[in-house]
Amino acid sequence: MREDIAEITSRNKDGRKLPHIGVFTRLRKSTIHGIGVFAIVDIPKGTYVFEGDKSKVVWFTEEEIQLSTLPQVVQDIYKDFYIKSIGDSKKYGCPDIFNNMPISWYLNKSKNPNMACDKKKDYDFYAIDDIKAGDELTVDYSTYSAP
Repeated sequence: MREDIAEITSRNKDGRKLPHIGVFTRLRKSTIHGIGVFAIVDIPKGTYVFEGDKSKVVWFTEEEIQLSTLPQVVQDIYKDFYIKSIGDSKKYGCPDIFNNMPISWYLNKSKNPNMACDKKKDYDFYAIDDIKAGDELTVDYSTYSAP
């Protein structure tokens, strides 16, 4: 294991887990769109980058959310961050609470992504290529969300 990866995946002397343990990324201004997710260390291919994220994707219909009756600013949050179910186009997935939105929800899309979504692991994301520190992490939305 490389030294910089070991530093962020090990525990401190007392065995306590510190807040930076397992953190591979941070948010920054993106040249692709708005805010993006960037590697702070080199990330080896196959690494699940956001492990430890306990948030869940929750699924609703537009009727359950009553989207059209919500203030426009709230509708925009849903529209910016929802996942549209591939199997049931009337279902929308979103974070269990927008106040606790995980960093992975800020992945920008790309036709040549360096990340993929593992739907079997509750939409966990992993590196499909070696990613260098400073690179923006991207994903192909169409592999897990209907257009």
